[in-house]
Amino acid sequence: MQTQNPFLDEMSKLTQAAMGLAQAAGEEAKSAMRAQTDRWAADMDLIRREEFEALKAEITALRAEVAALKSAKND
Repeated sequence: MQTQNPFLDEMSKLTQAAMGLAQAAGEEAKSAMRAQTDRWAADMDLIRREEFEALKAEITALRAEVAALKSAKND
């Protein structure tokens, strides 16, 4: 026969509640840090990698076009 100790039962419930609270606090902290980082990046006028790569490709194409126009002009 197994008996239940009310004290251990309450301690178990309290521990579970504390773990849930800690997990929620961790998620909230992660969310707040991400928002702060996004604000910092916006304040610094930083761009994302995808935007940088697109601009880089566009500049490369424009340089090639300028070189072709210069060579056509000199011919």
